[in-house]
Amino acid sequence: MLKSRVAPSNISHSLIKKGAITLIAALSVSALVTGCNNADSTSETAAEGADAQQKVLRVATEGAYAPFNYTDAEGNLAGFDVDITNALCEQMQRKCEITAQDWEGIIPGLKAKKYDAIIAAMSVTPERAEQVDFTEPYFTNSLVFIATKDSGFDPSSAETINSSEIAAQRSTISSQWLESNYPKTSIKMYDTLNNAFLDLESNRVDAMISDKLPALEWLSKNGSTFEIKGSEIEIDDNFAIAVRKQDALKQEINTALAAIKANGTYDRIKDKHFPMP
Repeated sequence: MLKSRVAPSNISHSLIKKGAITLIAALSVSALVTGCNNADSTSETAAEGADAQQKVLRVATEGAYAPFNYTDAEGNLAGFDVDITNALCEQMQRKCEITAQDWEGIIPGLKAKKYDAIIAAMSVTPERAEQVDFTEPYFTNSLVFIATKDSGFDPSSAETINSSEIAAQRSTISSQWLESNYPKTSIKMYDTLNNAFLDLESNRVDAMISDKLPALEWLSKNGSTFEIKGSEIEIDDNFAIAVRKQDALKQEINTALAAIKANGTYDRIKDKHFPMP
């Protein structure tokens, strides 16, 4: 009887030990699976973190100044400025976000931190340099007058210019140059270059002053009736990228700009948009 009471106790002990071993094994497997899941989760988090660490460069352009920047038939921003922006972002290993902004509000938007830089065929002027910092130039501009082929508009004659109504885009080097050099002329100002071209085409003005390349772009579609009058006006006008005052981004962009000029990317983009000599 004593043995019969001892035997069940030993069996019970054995079962308990086996149960404990089974439980420990199960917990070990669970821990291993959890560890693997945590490792996978950590890897995913690290990958997401790497993506998050790729800084975004928010850039504003006008989107109405072909061939520098414009909106194409699909509604996408395109042009020389847009391609330069994307090349700079690639060189800087940044993700680009490019938005269209009306010209009058483009510097206020930068100062209000709506974006980080302006790449929009913007001329460097003392007035603008008081509000923003400029990078090294990325393009040199000149001006031209446009009028109908059969008009008597002669830009070499101050009398002709002063007696004409001339279209220009507001707050641009072309309008400022005209105001400064011919204060007596009648200037009709427009918010966009496209609207100025529309009035020229509709003969609501006698002539128009414009940056050379946008004028050539427009003439490629309207050259049967209109032409450049006189010689182009050399004004030592440089386009540069605007950033906020004292922003370290200026040096980063300058370094990237020098790199894309050195490796041939800049010339390829320039030849794509400006195939003329």
